Amino acid sequence: MSIPESIFRGVSRPARYTGNEWNSVIKPWDSASLRAVLCYPDIYEVGMSNLALHIIYELLNSSPSMLAERVFAPWVDMEMALRQNGHRLFSLESRHDLSEFDIIAFSLGYELNYTNVITVLDLGGVPVLRRDRTQHHPIVIAGGNCTVNPEPMSDFVDLFFIGEAENGLSALCDVLLANKHNRQDLLNAAAGVPGVYVPSLYEPRYAGDGSFEALEPVGPNVPRIVSRRIATDLPPPPTRMIVPLLEIVHDYGSVEIQRGCTRGCRFCQAGMICRPVRSRTPEQIVDACEQIATNCGYSDMSLLSLSSSDYPHIEMLVGDLTPLCRRRNISLSLPSLRLGPESVQLLESLPGRRGGSFTFAPEAGTERLRRAINKNVTEEDIFSTLDALRTGGWTKVKLYFMIGLPTETEEDVAGIASLVRRVASHDPALRLNVSVSLLVPKPHTPCQWHVQDSPQLVDAKVAILKKGLRADRVKLSWPDARIGQLEAALSRGDRRLGRVILHAWQLGSRFDSWGECFTYDNWRIAFESCGLRMEHFLGDATGLTAPLPWAHINTGVSQDYLRGEHRRMLRGETTPDCRIERCNTCGLQDLDGGRPETITTT
Repeated sequence: MSIPESIFRGVSRPARYTGNEWNSVIKPWDSASLRAVLCYPDIYEVGMSNLALHIIYELLNSSPSMLAERVFAPWVDMEMALRQNGHRLFSLESRHDLSEFDIIAFSLGYELNYTNVITVLDLGGVPVLRRDRTQHHPIVIAGGNCTVNPEPMSDFVDLFFIGEAENGLSALCDVLLANKHNRQDLLNAAAGVPGVYVPSLYEPRYAGDGSFEALEPVGPNVPRIVSRRIATDLPPPPTRMIVPLLEIVHDYGSVEIQRGCTRGCRFCQAGMICRPVRSRTPEQIVDACEQIATNCGYSDMSLLSLSSSDYPHIEMLVGDLTPLCRRRNISLSLPSLRLGPESVQLLESLPGRRGGSFTFAPEAGTERLRRAINKNVTEEDIFSTLDALRTGGWTKVKLYFMIGLPTETEEDVAGIASLVRRVASHDPALRLNVSVSLLVPKPHTPCQWHVQDSPQLVDAKVAILKKGLRADRVKLSWPDARIGQLEAALSRGDRRLGRVILHAWQLGSRFDSWGECFTYDNWRIAFESCGLRMEHFLGDATGLTAPLPWAHINTGVSQDYLRGEHRRMLRGETTPDCRIERCNTCGLQDLDGGRPETITTT
């Protein structure tokens, strides 16, 4: 269906929907045997900042038989314009309706985007429930970190790809291509691809009290456990990323220098599910930065990792990139550095460094609680870092903390305020931004058995922080407990939450991660209408043996290891980094069968 230009003139930021960006790939529609449209279910500015989207876009379009285009969740004004004028949501490259594609592939990176998935499907002319789709509809696929518990979205998704796209996506595409003319044959065959979970081939079982009990495979050759796909070697990073026509959230070139982390922070889902650590060589990274500068024209470049300080050649890498940055007038940034004077010195050595803001995350206000969560940062680390900042002339510091951590006491919460006051007095020239978030006990972490704080308890803890932090130079931000509660329920829920998500969407929920759009009452009503309580999904205090809705997904890190880490957390015992001291037998040794040391790909 042709989209009239008047649609674009009547909405904010029309460049979100027009396409034709530099480096976008527009293949002839009839040239491909399999057509996919990729969606990060948020607005263009957020979705285009997602590196995984660029990786998969380049991976699929490199195949002559494949065509990959993009779509993002339309902002509320565009949704209204499309509905009022009877138009369907369309891809950016060719403006085909989503219903015309063979595949709609979502990247699920944040639970509060789940209602946007339904919006995209509905506006695209695709039945939102998988049970209502026929042979004539696209196959709906989802990947991303949220899929380590796929159950809450299993009513809407035909199949989930669990793990890293560089390993296994081509095998899945071969199956989709070979079976595209028979939907059930396709789903049956896809279930045989390692890393693929087909929810229609499993049936949930509930106990007499209605609580989740188990998930049972239906039919022959359906695996009871689906294991995450892991890329043994990181392939070359994308170097011809699409250059947006408007400013996006992360408006710079990005190169992933390392994947995975073995620090073992017990609250961190990414650190658990992205193991083992794999690093690209400095030569690969320098070459990629050179190509990105040529192909995309960025004047800012970011080297991405969960813990950039742990990259084994970080100082050498910065030195190797300096000639390129000076020649091309590129500013280099290194997010996710650990506390310590050496990190400050490393930042000061970056070519083109701009601004005077330094960010670090003590996470907890007392050393006791930091040991419990295995955040091995001491007060000496904090204040030696501050001394280095003062010497370097830094003027702004951002501090990140969490509340609601396991074993947390009122003294630990007050410890946040005490630590911030001591930081402020240590250097009167510093301006402090203090951000406090609420722990969401995520699946596949040692915290998955922890019960999230109630809104009433969160409010009491925030009151302690407000009372303790009234200094003029300290800006405090704190969490909305209702948003954290919903995130926990959506990340930890079972298949029954599909009804809740659909009902909240029908009540008008969109862009729940955006404060101006979030409506808690929609979700409260949706849970009640479905006969469920949100509190039921916020954690289980009955012990470490209760059935988990995500137990059929194997990330590679064993549940025995997570239970052991949970017990050590309650005892306040730390676990050393297994790359430095010893293997902690998490269940995922390195991909060659030895210690989980860093794998440097060549």
